[in-house]
Amino acid sequence: MQNSPMRPTASPAIWLAAGLRTPFLRVDGPFSGRDALALSVPVVQAMARQVTGAIDFGVWGSVLLNLAYSNLAREVWLEAGLEPHVPSFTTIMQCSTSMAGAFEAAGLLAHGGHALALAGGVESMSRVQIGLGQNLSDWLRRLGQGRGLKRKLGAVAALRPRDVRLHVPEVKNRVTGKSMGEHCEEMAREWKIGRLEQDELALRSHQGTIAAQDAGFFDDLIVPVDGISRDAFPRRDTSLEKLAALRPAFDRSSGQGTLTAGNSSPLTDGAAALWIATDEGLSRLPATLPRARLVDFEMAAVDIFREGLLMAPAAAIPRMLARQGLRYEDVALWEIHEAFAAQVLCNVKALEDERYVREKSGVPHSFGPFPRDRVNPNGGSVAIGHPFGATGARILSQSLKQLAAMPPASRAVVSICADGGVGTVALLQT
Repeated sequence: MQNSPMRPTASPAIWLAAGLRTPFLRVDGPFSGRDALALSVPVVQAMARQVTGAIDFGVWGSVLLNLAYSNLAREVWLEAGLEPHVPSFTTIMQCSTSMAGAFEAAGLLAHGGHALALAGGVESMSRVQIGLGQNLSDWLRRLGQGRGLKRKLGAVAALRPRDVRLHVPEVKNRVTGKSMGEHCEEMAREWKIGRLEQDELALRSHQGTIAAQDAGFFDDLIVPVDGISRDAFPRRDTSLEKLAALRPAFDRSSGQGTLTAGNSSPLTDGAAALWIATDEGLSRLPATLPRARLVDFEMAAVDIFREGLLMAPAAAIPRMLARQGLRYEDVALWEIHEAFAAQVLCNVKALEDERYVREKSGVPHSFGPFPRDRVNPNGGSVAIGHPFGATGARILSQSLKQLAAMPPASRAVVSICADGGVGTVALLQT
């Protein structure tokens, strides 16, 4: 009798459960004394206290890394005093970092025999490390390798004044040399997104965040750190008039600039995390944690020289929805990262353009009208803040909490754009 061929094991359902984060605070503000490790530890420790049983692995990320270590995730894990036999690894995908980390964790849970992972990220914009230019670094290495006075003097003589440079990390794309704001100004002009429309979205973001704060929505999502338990950026007193009075921040010379400090996300210090679990992993977590199934996810990339640096979500979302046979109206909640108000509006306008969707995503049918009134009901990054490595975990946890208040089987799309012309989107369902 022949042996029956082995059948592939079905992948388990993957769940996301809401995690915790620090308050998001202004750069060079109250968190200015905390580096990425010190910001991460309170969050990871608080997350670990929620678990009954084991965490199988951890994923952590940051965009602006420290030269003293390469695996930030492992350093955070050990600094937090967690079980040292649990592996942890670092991931980086610019503003999508901790969302990409959640996707990586989901893949490992689906195929690696694990049940529960902690994923997240951090950014300490106040503690950005300045490095030596490459030529100066090379020279110092050669100087250290030189043996004898003659060789050392020769190395000293080889140093050129032009080599004495420092590398200061900037919020710019390496290839184009333009900042995110400069790229978004180009997108706003291409898609004809005006200043008033951007300011209106920024105002709604602040109003939604303030209303959520007043209702206690964020209270069980935030770990108090240094006696602070609230985000610093939401402005109760802002208005269209105050927003309109702000000068352009990225295009100050042409007279056509529309992006300001008021309709752009601010430089932020903060850390955030969430849970990724199988059914077994969920049993290790409190039953009260908001959770939803990760139904699908998509990553996309665009040509940053021709298509708009932050337009990848508009290519990714239609592909993901088409796989699931869904229209825009089938999604009850849209959480779209507000790097800039203009970037959100450009991507939404692209999603409403059937020709664009057909050409850029390769999906040949209509998804119906886009429900703009379902976007970021509790505010977004313009009002809450944007620590690059932490935003993915923040926006996913916020989505999970909002979904928990909706009818069963409700869906959410969570979307993040990132430098380099890439983006990540996720489909969640309760």
